[in-house]
Formats: sequence, structure tokens, C-alpha cells
Amino acid sequence: MNKVITGVLATLAFGAASVATVVTTGIVDVGADTPHHPVVTDLLGFARERAIARQSAGITAPADLDDPERIRRGAGNYAAMCVDCHLAPAMADSEIRKGLYPTPPNLAGSSPEAGAGRDPARDFWIIKHGIKASAMPAWSKGGMDDEAIWDLTAFVKAMPGLSKTAYDQLVAASDGHVHGGMDGHADGHDEHPAPLAAATPKPAAAPTAGHRHDDHDHGAHKH
Repeated sequence: MNKVITGVLATLAFGAASVATVVTTGIVDVGADTPHHPVVTDLLGFARERAIARQSAGITAPADLDDPERIRRGAGNYAAMCVDCHLAPAMADSEIRKGLYPTPPNLAGSSPEAGAGRDPARDFWIIKHGIKASAMPAWSKGGMDDEAIWDLTAFVKAMPGLSKTAYDQLVAASDGHVHGGMDGHADGHDEHPAPLAAATPKPAAAPTAGHRHDDHDHGAHKH
């Protein structure tokens, strides 16, 4: 028995020493352009999903997530806060999304069934609390109240299968970037007081080089 205990302790000590060596020498590649080993990716993904399932288990989604008014309100916040990472119907992969690791999921999907299969409680929890060590922020820390988060959840559920035209129309009809939820948008941002379609056109600015890489110009890109 003493030999077994000694062997276990030796194994644990060796493991701890190995971990310490890896950590202190800096040999772990933390660059976002180098993926984890598949085993590490699977373990992290499993741990993430188990944690989200546990912590979102007590969340009950509102019965009116299919309400067009909720979806309309959520569209504005999605276009302001989410589209560069999670894309929109018929939108090409964005520059920032290409550089993120792990790559954010494409929430535009390709069919209504993709949205119908989503778990609203899971989406609500992720939007509200974010995900550590990823690019997903906790939007509640940015001032979004629960009703605004449910509006965004409703839009994410409805977006798969939308055409580009339908998406653009919903965004134009929304209240823009607003955090106040259903209660009159009391906490909204005054700089976005009107739907995009009603905004007064501004005179065109003189052309500039804009955001430019060696082989393409981002100055005229619009999402």
C-alpha cells in the first residue's frame, strides 16, 4: 500500500512540475493565429457547454420571443454590436472575425430551422454574461438590461433564413443601438434616436484612403 501511495504522490508531483515548467518557460503558444490541439479544443468546448447548461438551467424564456416588436428592437442592437463577429444574411466573412480565435459562430445561418433549434435560455445567458477567454463580451456590463437582452435573443432566433433585404429592413425599422429594453428604452443612447431609414442624409464626405491593406481598400466597405 505504501508503494502505491508513493507512486501516486510521485506521479502528482511530476505532473505539477511539468505544468509549472510549461507555464514558467512561456512555451505555450497563445497566439490567436495558432489553434489549440484538437483534444484541447474538445475539452474546452465540453467544459464550456456544461458550464453554460448548468448556469442557464433556471432561466425561463418569455413567451413572446416570436413577437415582431421584440425582433424589430433586437435588430438594431444586433447590427450595432454583433454583426462584425456573427455576420448577417449574405454578408461575407468580416475582417475581425477572420482574426478571432475561437471563430465566433455565424448566427445568420441558412434556414429558419437553424433558428428554431436554438436554446433561448442559453443565448440569453451568453449575451448577458459573455464567455471568458474569448471575444464574447458580457453585454450586461455594458449597460444592457434583461429586456433588451431578450430582444436580442429573439432576433438571433429569428435571423436564420432571413434574406438580406428582410434583414436590412428590420435594422432600418429598429430604434438603433438602444439598451433600455421594453420600458420605453429609458437607458437608450441619445445619439441613435431614430430608425436608420428616417435619418437625415448627410453630405458626402470627400473620398479618403480609408482603412487600407496592401491589396484592398476598406474605406468604402459598409455592413
